[in-house]
Amino acid sequence: MKVKFKGNDVELKGKQFAVNETIPDFTVTDPNMNSLSFKDTTGVRILLAVPSIDTSVCDLEVATFNDKVKDLPNITCYTISMDLPFAQARWCAAKGIENVKIYSDYKDRSFADVSGTYIKELGLLTRAAFVIDSGNRIVYADYMEEVSSQPNFDQVLEAAKNAK
Repeated sequence: MKVKFKGNDVELKGKQFAVNETIPDFTVTDPNMNSLSFKDTTGVRILLAVPSIDTSVCDLEVATFNDKVKDLPNITCYTISMDLPFAQARWCAAKGIENVKIYSDYKDRSFADVSGTYIKELGLLTRAAFVIDSGNRIVYADYMEEVSSQPNFDQVLEAAKNAK
C-alpha cells in the first residue's frame, strides 16, 4: 500500500489490517523497557500508530486522545511508534500523558510487521488508527493517506464506544 509523506509516495511494508479480521499477537516495549505482548491485553482497545510522538502532529494526536479517553474507563488507548523508550518516557513526563499507554516498536518491529504500518523508506510507522474489540476483532481500521494528517477522532472514539 502507498501513502504520502510530505506529498511524496512511500510504501508500507506488509499486509494492512482490515475490519473483521482477528488481530495477530505482537510485542512492543514500554518506556521502562518492559515488553508487552498484545495477547496479554483485554477489553476494547484503541491502537494508534504514529511516526514519532515528538512531532507537532503526533503530539496533538496523543494529547487529544489522552484528554478524550479519560472519561472512557472501559477503553484502553495505546500509542505505538519507533521512538526509543527513553525518549517516550521523557515526552510523556513533559506532556503529562496519563490516559494513553505509550509503546515502542523499535526493537523487533513486531507491530509494524503484523499491521502493515512500516514505511520502508523512512524506518518509521505510518499514521493509522485501529479499534479492537474484546474478542480481538478489528472493528475499525484507518491508514491515513497522508502521514501528516490526523485521524478522525470522533470516528475512532465512536467505534470504540460501540465495540463490545
